[in-house]
Amino acid sequence: MKRFRRLRADERLRRLVRETSINKSDLIYPLFVIEGENIKNPVKSMPEIYQYSVDRLDEILERIKKSGISGLLIFGIPEKKDVLGSSAYDDNGITQKAVRYIKEKYPELLIIADVCLCEYTSHGHCGVISGNKILNDETLPLLSKMALSLAKAGADIIAPSDMMDGRVKAIRTFLDENGFKEIPIMSYSAKFASGYYSPFRDAAESAPCFGDRKSYQMDFANGHEALLEIADDIEEGADIVMIKPALAYLDLVKSARENFNLPIAVYNVSGEYSMIKSASINGWIDERNIVMENMIAMKRAGADIIITYHALDVAYWLE
Repeated sequence: MKRFRRLRADERLRRLVRETSINKSDLIYPLFVIEGENIKNPVKSMPEIYQYSVDRLDEILERIKKSGISGLLIFGIPEKKDVLGSSAYDDNGITQKAVRYIKEKYPELLIIADVCLCEYTSHGHCGVISGNKILNDETLPLLSKMALSLAKAGADIIAPSDMMDGRVKAIRTFLDENGFKEIPIMSYSAKFASGYYSPFRDAAESAPCFGDRKSYQMDFANGHEALLEIADDIEEGADIVMIKPALAYLDLVKSARENFNLPIAVYNVSGEYSMIKSASINGWIDERNIVMENMIAMKRAGADIIITYHALDVAYWLE
């Protein structure tokens, strides 16, 4: 009879033979920056998550720095929005200001800049619109301008999340032509039209004013299509690919790991975070145990990078 339990008898043995582990360097913390002064707005649907004005960033940036995680994924919330999201590619826009501030004061932190128009458009969609239609090709030049503006501000990685066809190639070409050949692209390659995003739309103030995003984000029933999307982004020049959300899509993380030999990121999204936080606040679950189990599941499936609102807690627990 096999005695598998011999190696489970105590924590020393379990630690000795453990196959999967989490490191602080695997983790990225999402950060919301809003225009204005002396602002620290709680996100009601995301306990312990806030919108910060630039002058209040130090309190969260110091925590990120001391935690030892790799860095942050930044989202900007402008004061004024318009139909073309012009503040997204304004060199003096809120996100660009925040990136410059972080680079100057915290140069050791890696800054990943989200590239999408939804936080900046008056209609809340991720691209240029005509009536109720989201236009693909007309959106690409604006995304490219946004990517270049953020690279000029000091972003270390450009992360297009819009799900327009051809945007990786367009951004890569535009960055290269303007002297930013060394800036990597982390593409949201398989980003699904998911119900797990609702709290994020509160945090980023980016809910669409009409319709939904199902005409450009992926149908959550489609797994083979996700692999086609990833392969296409790699061909267009992506250096890192992302699957979003994480927990309901670990089968695709595993498939991506088996099919592609480059770094894979997952985004442990707002709804996943808020469900755990809410259940923990109500005393229904042990937050630490559940979060760490989820982190291990993402790594075990094949993720190299985990973007998560739990990042600072996980770093503390790893101590």
